[in-house]
Amino acid sequence: MTKSVMACMQLPQWLARFNRYVTNPIQRMWAGWAPTMGILEHVGRRSGKSYRTPLTVFNASIDGQEAVAVLLTYGPDRDWLKNVTAAGGGTMRRHGKSFRVTDPTVMSKADAARSVTGLMRPLFPLLPFESAVLFLRG
Repeated sequence: MTKSVMACMQLPQWLARFNRYVTNPIQRMWAGWAPTMGILEHVGRRSGKSYRTPLTVFNASIDGQEAVAVLLTYGPDRDWLKNVTAAGGGTMRRHGKSFRVTDPTVMSKADAARSVTGLMRPLFPLLPFESAVLFLRG
C-alpha cells in the first residue's frame, strides 16, 4: 500500500457495525484503564439513551489547556461524534478516572497532530487515517 493510499484510509462500515455489537462490549471492560484507550460516555441526541463508546485516545494540549485527540477511524459520520457535538461534550474515562470533555472540533489528522503530546506524539501522524477530533479536557 502506498503512502498516499494509507493517508486516506478509513475502515469499512461493516467493521464499524461489527465493532458496535461485538468488539465494543468486550473493550468496555478494560478500555477505561488501558494506556491508549478511553471510554466516551455520551447521551443520544434523539433517544436520550446513555452510551459508552471505547476509543483510542491521545493526550493533547490546545493553547496550553489539557485536551485529548481521537482519530476518526471510520470517518466523521459517527453517531457518538454527532451526540457529543450536539451536547457540547461528554465524559471520558481514562486510566481509571473520569473527566469532562468539551468543545469537540473535527479537523484533519495533520492539524490535530500539532496538538498531540506525550509518548504517543511520534506515532499519531503515522497512523493511516485522515481526520480526528480534539476535545478540551475540563
